[in-house]
Amino acid sequence: MKVVVKQVGKCYVGPDGQMMTALSDINLTIHDEEFVVLVGPSGCGKSTLLNMVGGLLSPTSGSIYVEGLETDRDPVVGMVFQEIGLFPWRTVFQNIAFGLEEMGLAKQEIAGRVQTNIELVGLQGFETSLPRQLSGGMRQRVGIARALAVKPDLLLMDEPFSALDAQTRTLMQEELLRLWTATRLSTLYVTHNIEEAVYLADRVVVLSRRPGRIIDVIDIDLPREGRDIGDYAVPFKNYANQIWQLIRKDAEDAIREGESA
Repeated sequence: MKVVVKQVGKCYVGPDGQMMTALSDINLTIHDEEFVVLVGPSGCGKSTLLNMVGGLLSPTSGSIYVEGLETDRDPVVGMVFQEIGLFPWRTVFQNIAFGLEEMGLAKQEIAGRVQTNIELVGLQGFETSLPRQLSGGMRQRVGIARALAVKPDLLLMDEPFSALDAQTRTLMQEELLRLWTATRLSTLYVTHNIEEAVYLADRVVVLSRRPGRIIDVIDIDLPREGRDIGDYAVPFKNYANQIWQLIRKDAEDAIREGESA
């Protein structure tokens, strides 16, 4: 399966009542088993684009569609957000089961899928724990397990690790790579962290400031494992610097325009 974003734009009414353009002329294809990361300055429309791909928002112009599904159905989408949205009164098991219950699956199938994904994310022994009893990283693992339990065709992740401390974030990045290797899900991921983008991505899509347009798409030609250490540390840093220079120029242009206004 692949996701095609074709000439997509998004406009909305701003706080002052004026029409604002969030995204303009976005053309992007997410291929089967590809990990694509969106980066760009704040307010460039990264999350808006992800929400449109997930069907939570509709584009003002253009179209978003999928190709290559084996059956005539809508794609199943799993979503993971910065704000995980766990139900505080439900246990780990029950939180992961929620989407499956909404799908109307039998209790036996729900139980099997939930336990499989609990083991996949390494939460064995915490099935009956409540969210308040878990660390931030563990809560995010519950969110990921919940998204994977529905057997998605496409995984969407909106800055899932940005609220974590640096050490936990590094561990969760490693964990996500392990999970991606196990599932090979087509993934669209939003982050402000350039090093995270280079660490995770097959391709990094760099967006301009609002209205967001694609400045460049950078193929990360490094091995999936250990790409930030050893012999690959220098090219890793070069990719990160290349992306930063693209974003930095846009920020500098915005400052100059503000000074001349």
